[in-house]
Amino acid sequence: MAHHTDEKTEYVDAFPGEKIPADNSIPVEEENMEDEYVHEEHQFTWRAALVGSLLGCVVAASNLYLGLKIGWSFGAALWGSIFGFLILKSISRMTGTVFGPKENTVCQAAATSAGGLSNGFVTAVPAMYRMGLMGDSTPKDDFVALLLWTASAAFFGMFFAVPLRSHFVINQDLVFPTPRAAAETIKSLHKSGSAAARDARNSGRAMITSFVTAMVWAITGFFIPGIFGSIHFLYYIGKAAGYQAMMNADRAWGWYFSWDFSFFGAGLMTPGNTVFSFCLGELIAFGIAGPLMTASGYLTGRGGFPEPPAVGSAQSWFLWPGVAMMVFTAFSELGAQGPALAHAVMGGVRSARNSIRKLQKKEEVANTSTYVSKDLTPEHELIPTSWWVGGLLLSGVFTILVMWFNFNVPVYATIGAIILSFFLAFVGLQASGETDINPTGAVAKVTQLVFSRIPNPDIRVVQKTNLMCANISASVCSQAVDMVGDLKTGHLVGAAPRAMFWAQLIGSAFAIVIAVPLFMLYTEAYPCVLDATIKNCPFDVPSVNAWANVCLILTGGGTIPHYSMILTIVLSCLAVVNVIIRVKFVPVHIRPYWLNLNAIGLGFINPSPAIPIAMAVGWISGQIWKRVNKSSHENMMYSVAAGLIAGVGIAGLANAALTISGVNGGLVRVGCGDDGVLCN
Repeated sequence: MAHHTDEKTEYVDAFPGEKIPADNSIPVEEENMEDEYVHEEHQFTWRAALVGSLLGCVVAASNLYLGLKIGWSFGAALWGSIFGFLILKSISRMTGTVFGPKENTVCQAAATSAGGLSNGFVTAVPAMYRMGLMGDSTPKDDFVALLLWTASAAFFGMFFAVPLRSHFVINQDLVFPTPRAAAETIKSLHKSGSAAARDARNSGRAMITSFVTAMVWAITGFFIPGIFGSIHFLYYIGKAAGYQAMMNADRAWGWYFSWDFSFFGAGLMTPGNTVFSFCLGELIAFGIAGPLMTASGYLTGRGGFPEPPAVGSAQSWFLWPGVAMMVFTAFSELGAQGPALAHAVMGGVRSARNSIRKLQKKEEVANTSTYVSKDLTPEHELIPTSWWVGGLLLSGVFTILVMWFNFNVPVYATIGAIILSFFLAFVGLQASGETDINPTGAVAKVTQLVFSRIPNPDIRVVQKTNLMCANISASVCSQAVDMVGDLKTGHLVGAAPRAMFWAQLIGSAFAIVIAVPLFMLYTEAYPCVLDATIKNCPFDVPSVNAWANVCLILTGGGTIPHYSMILTIVLSCLAVVNVIIRVKFVPVHIRPYWLNLNAIGLGFINPSPAIPIAMAVGWISGQIWKRVNKSSHENMMYSVAAGLIAGVGIAGLANAALTISGVNGGLVRVGCGDDGVLCN
């Protein structure tokens, strides 16, 4: 091992770029944990990175299927945490080596990176083929172009996420429900033979119980989608009373109860003001205003993006006010953290200047900032600024070249999309950090709106630019949320960001290798994914249709409805004022109860009321549990939440495998309505 010396302590290389004390001394933070966890000399290991990456590839396959099927996907964090533990623990026993929570965290980071790159292949890319923008070629013909695009999305998003850690993980300290659940899962799995062993055993049992319950329930729901999938109270009450409006609230507007244990778990961990603000936004858009506007003939119904002359559906009409609230709330929160942001920006600028001055053999620019960071992570564990700045510049240039030479997207448009992506990533991280929902769809729609009128006489170039620029924003937002979520998990476990960075780098490489072949496999097996003229397709491709329809509307003369734009402007101003009032005038002890307009905006853009209902059920259950047994709630709540989220995730893989294998679901259709449509 090569030795390095600074002013205080001598360190040795432990993994690429990591240093540990040469005398094996343990920092104070770790000394306090020594009774509970084994000491890990190496956090990053190749076995953890490879195992995590392979686990992530399994999730990538499932996410591609689920994304084409229902427009949803799930992260690999909990999958990588739990199954990474089982595999690596077995390997460590066979090899007689140490395996601890930090190495486990590295494994889940690699899994997240490898499993989270399906976004473009369930949205913009198939939309371009459906619209004829790729000519007569097939994904097999465009293999190199798609591979290069995947590489640019993977690495650009990864480098992009590094500087965002300070704002969202350290300064705001957002909840990040699933990453927090992953951290608690890892800590529970590794607590043994310690002072906290009994609590760890109880937490582990609770996690396993909730995991198995959620998994079995969700798999059972595959075969019995009625009572194990969703309960349609309003439909049957309305039917018994002969009240059509109540039946319509369930069947047409989605107001029913869903056994979605993953959102029960998210609700357990999410603050009450966020949960009920989310519900309020959903109620306004899809429970009151949307139905009334539809009944009057102004709107066409709950969902979809109808073409002109129709004004739109509730989903398309409330999309823009919802996005505006999220955007302006996120940037107002960012403004409230001005000193921290200025410190991060100036640090990046100073690092870039010093890199240039080093080449010129000049003295480095001194750090004159008086800002005191809240981040207590040792300097040798942080990701050097030169790494992410250099990587961001190289991957940015690479993205510009790929977009120009392979997709005919003008250079200025790609540069604009990259700049816009930086700001929109704040929106995605704010929403995901608070509610566990990443609004990549909303982020994409904003970008599509911005790039709806580029100066080019060829409508095909205009439409391809519209879709691919939105693809950049959505992919960057998705990758940034996944990567910052990993860094949140690492922060809670105490893992070095530098170790996480190396794991993410390796996981991203695996994602590039697996993503395009999986897309080719699905499109060759199911040509209807790329050809809208083929009927009876087993894939509904809802996200693909939404992207294509918005592109056609925006590039073909469609506009945002007049009154929707007025509401957008009003709510944008209200979002800024709300943050100012909360930060400047609301007492600290009242802030947890203050209205969250970011969550209300999320309710505006989410056309599925069952999701906030499930989160509210989870939060209420948690409050009852807390009142009945506060100690049990404090010790086991995160473990239970982790089990619930992971159980549904694993069930999603199992159900996907059953479907691909030709196993028919919905064999018992109890509670699906007279025509069975409630379970479709």
